[in-house]
Amino acid sequence: MELNRRTVIAGAAAAGIAATTLGGTAHATGGRKPVKTLFGKLADGTKVYSWSLENGGTRLKVLSWGGVVQSLEIPDRRGRYANVSAGFDNLEDYVAKTPYFGALIGRYGNRIGKGKFTLDGKNYQLSVNDGEQSLHGGAQGFDKRVWDVEPFVKGSDVGLYLYYTSVDGEMGYPGTLKTKVTYTLTRHGDWRIDYEATTDKATVVNLTSHVYWNLAGEGSGTIEDHELQIAASRYTPTDAGLIPTGELAKVAGTPFDFSRTKPIGRDIRTSHPQLVTAKGFDHNWVLDKGITARPEHVATLRDPASGRTLKIATNEPGLQFYSGNFLDGTLTGPSGRTYRQGDALCLETQHFPDSPNKPKFPSTVLRPGQTYRTTTIHTFGC
Repeated sequence: MELNRRTVIAGAAAAGIAATTLGGTAHATGGRKPVKTLFGKLADGTKVYSWSLENGGTRLKVLSWGGVVQSLEIPDRRGRYANVSAGFDNLEDYVAKTPYFGALIGRYGNRIGKGKFTLDGKNYQLSVNDGEQSLHGGAQGFDKRVWDVEPFVKGSDVGLYLYYTSVDGEMGYPGTLKTKVTYTLTRHGDWRIDYEATTDKATVVNLTSHVYWNLAGEGSGTIEDHELQIAASRYTPTDAGLIPTGELAKVAGTPFDFSRTKPIGRDIRTSHPQLVTAKGFDHNWVLDKGITARPEHVATLRDPASGRTLKIATNEPGLQFYSGNFLDGTLTGPSGRTYRQGDALCLETQHFPDSPNKPKFPSTVLRPGQTYRTTTIHTFGC
């Protein structure tokens, strides 16, 4: 049974564990302006900063490099804090090794087949960085850029504004795209992401966040015992290059049925052809709610051992569930432990992969005079 978050955090404080109260009263940085520290320098001398935020019992560290969530700490049912996102403790690994740990993804989250699309009769060739495909914006996507960061405090909320301008032709995409992403920690400890973008030329946009979750704690081992529910009755099967075929297949009677809560490991090693091709789950779920004006609840993740839960609400039509299939033991996190296959998972709110080449998928086209807006809210419990 999920405990009241206020009760757990109050209990932690009584036990002498540092925690932020839910009412917005400052404890560490809770309710106060985020704290900026130097995280490292790039090879050209550019400084990369870390921003520390705390509010409502949630602690968040964000890098100006790629808008990366470097850590996110929440309490378990006993009030004990743990970082529940995979990552590194140094800039060098983020630059050279990261599989998008915690990063902001753009211009286009997920894959575009062969890195090509046609818009208004003109053909575009994008940066190809995943076999024949363009993945997460190409070789130098938004995850590999230094963002301008501005902290804010609004009432009982604290957060960061992150800005990046992608010039016309960057990674092959048309139009100069001005992007603003807002990270907010609310007084209740929710982590909210608001994405905005405008363009001076017709283009395609699909922004998302690539946090790798392990609610038992970073470096604690497999997520196969985590329980997951996704409010989707269909998903988009893929070809050998993990590009959607265009079919919206029913999840009923398949390992892809998370319409009712079940452990991730229950079906992950079955011989279903889609699981064999992707080496696990790496697919887009077609959310039953479709595109909505406001964020609606679409997924719940729970770690039975710690009691930690993550609920995701979004106005996006899709959710990419990736079960960490390509983690291979060569990367080491802040805990000093290596990440192996299935040691973390991603739940990426999005429009569908390869939408620019699939006319029946919801459109990702953005035109001058329009503003791209989407929101995802992460609610933590225990």
